[in-house]
Amino acid sequence: MIKVCKFGGTSMADANAIRQVKKIIDADTARRYVIVSAPGKRFKDDIKITDMLYRCYNEVVEFGTCKKSFDIIRERFIQIVKDLNLSLDINSVLDKTEKEINESKCPDFAASRGEYLSAIIAADFLGFEFVDAAEMVRFDSHGKLNDDYTDDKVSNRLSKVEKAVIPGFYGKNFQGNIKTFSRGGSDITGSIVARGVKADLYENWTDVSGFLVCDPRIVPEAKVINQITYKEVRELSYMGASVLHAEAIAPVMKRRIPINIKNTFKPEDKGTMIVPNEQYQSDSNDSVITGIAGKKNFTVLLIEKSMMNAEVGFIRRVLSVVEHYNVCVEHLPSGIDTLSVIIESDQLKDGVLSDMVGEIRENVNPDYIHVIENISLIATVGHGMARRLGTAATLFTALANENINIRMIDQGSSELNIIIGVANTDYEKCIRAIYKAFVP
Repeated sequence: MIKVCKFGGTSMADANAIRQVKKIIDADTARRYVIVSAPGKRFKDDIKITDMLYRCYNEVVEFGTCKKSFDIIRERFIQIVKDLNLSLDINSVLDKTEKEINESKCPDFAASRGEYLSAIIAADFLGFEFVDAAEMVRFDSHGKLNDDYTDDKVSNRLSKVEKAVIPGFYGKNFQGNIKTFSRGGSDITGSIVARGVKADLYENWTDVSGFLVCDPRIVPEAKVINQITYKEVRELSYMGASVLHAEAIAPVMKRRIPINIKNTFKPEDKGTMIVPNEQYQSDSNDSVITGIAGKKNFTVLLIEKSMMNAEVGFIRRVLSVVEHYNVCVEHLPSGIDTLSVIIESDQLKDGVLSDMVGEIRENVNPDYIHVIENISLIATVGHGMARRLGTAATLFTALANENINIRMIDQGSSELNIIIGVANTDYEKCIRAIYKAFVP
């Protein structure tokens, strides 16, 4: 049996956390490949190493050297090595890293060094081989992961290694330069490695005991989800659930490798199992819904035009304007005479919103366009929703009872989720109402 284990930033934050990681690895000989994040926060007001490394890049751009910010990073890693009582010459490694950050003047390279340094220390402490992700993970000319090539590289490189520690978060682009995934991308590296070595299980170790039904900051009593499908996780992760990166599902889906979300500091907890549909085992105690997640700050462009449905190319012309401004569309619910274009508000700053609305008016001559700002999107997700009568009625009744006005409704054809739009001010109240309505 082969298990791939990814440990997040909190699990690598200091020597005590890393000792706990070693206990977990030593407890199961099947845990052969370990992916690590950069050290995260040790306490509430602490600064993550990755954030400090982005500061290093900014410092290099402004002053030509990152010494001031890197000295803080240096001290942190030296302390970890000292506390672990390692003979590793970390000063030489740090000297080389600081020099490379100064010379590269590249934000991706700077940001990647947290995982790189973390993996060197973890490999030494565990007695595993260090294998650089840059040897295996490749991005194409469009900045997308080169799946097949990366899979071959991972398979070939790790077939020669019994046990390895691999830094997460980065690889190389088609020009041979370091390129990172988006933040939280170490989850993706773990998934890629799990696929490449044909793992039986991918364990993702973090500081919570699995996926919760919703954000515990909003609903403190939120329950842990025992089992969830790939598709449900993708929906929840995309809509803001931060336990697992949304892009970490795709690599393991191809080989039907289950993921176990576990708590480094409570390894006895079962955590959450993420499985393909065919491996899901329903329980009589299961709720109709699996989870609730959402995001704030969207803008809705409500476009109305009589006989819109009979006008060939209407939607295409609207979307061509949106594309012209290099803006991504979140959702596109429509009716016979209406079309709603839902966009993250951050993309519409600096006059983009007014310019885009003006150009849409010129291109499609609508009866009117109404702009609705400060909207939150909330997704209620569950594979059982399609089979259960009255799910939507329960949801909408719960919101009506709390006097929450629904500004938008969007349900996909899979009936896996129902997405609603509400005012930002109703966001937390809405999630609490949905949770109370569905979770016993």
